[in-house]
Amino acid sequence: MPSAPDPAAAPAPPTPPPRRRRRAATALEAQKHAFLRLVSHELRTPLNSILGFSEILSAELYGPLGAPQYKEYADIIRGSGKKLLRLVNQVLEIGRLEGLELDVGPEALEPAFESAISSAASDFVRGVAPRVVAHGELPLVLADPWGLRTVLAHLLQNAAMFAPDDGEVRLRTEVSPGHVDVFVEDDGEGVDPADLPRLMLPFEQGQNALVRRVEGAGLGLPICELTCRAMGARLQLTCAPGKGLTARVRLKTAA
Repeated sequence: MPSAPDPAAAPAPPTPPPRRRRRAATALEAQKHAFLRLVSHELRTPLNSILGFSEILSAELYGPLGAPQYKEYADIIRGSGKKLLRLVNQVLEIGRLEGLELDVGPEALEPAFESAISSAASDFVRGVAPRVVAHGELPLVLADPWGLRTVLAHLLQNAAMFAPDDGEVRLRTEVSPGHVDVFVEDDGEGVDPADLPRLMLPFEQGQNALVRRVEGAGLGLPICELTCRAMGARLQLTCAPGKGLTARVRLKTAA
């Protein structure tokens, strides 16, 4: 009786040549970006109508709505639409930043601080307030204007969400030879240091999804990480339970 063929002796399937693998990876990446653009467009179009008409209803632009509950419901629809639009923009931003290199040049930090605080203003609720710690004259740093403001705004938003009621979010700097460190600090509950690598992954948060008290998809910190990488900066998180979270952005100084 003939013996069964040995599976280990069977020839392995041929490995695609490196050039073919690169082409396949490039095509897959192009498909992913095309999908993100399509989904973003298809979601933004109806969201613009939801936001626009709910704002008209909330403002009672064409006359009173009648029962006061209608105005409250319009406000809820508008707020939910804004949250969904932010999520769509963040998902698109994640896909666009992967592998991207930004053009950097000399940038002043003070205007970037003001712009980022203004962008994050709607996230400072529950009595939480931002504070720029006094500093001396700051040197110009190498950064992309959009990238620098995006990173600072996301870090401020993240800190504002996790700060305690009536708490404070501090934005401070330290200047060293060759670089400037920008710190964004909150006085929240903090997280376990072992969880810090996980916070850099998309759709992860610092609290258990079943018990966390803040909303969000967990995309802010990954966007900051990718943006810093794209403009040659470095992002580092440090924390301790009960002592809040500190985000440090290290930027090279302009020659």
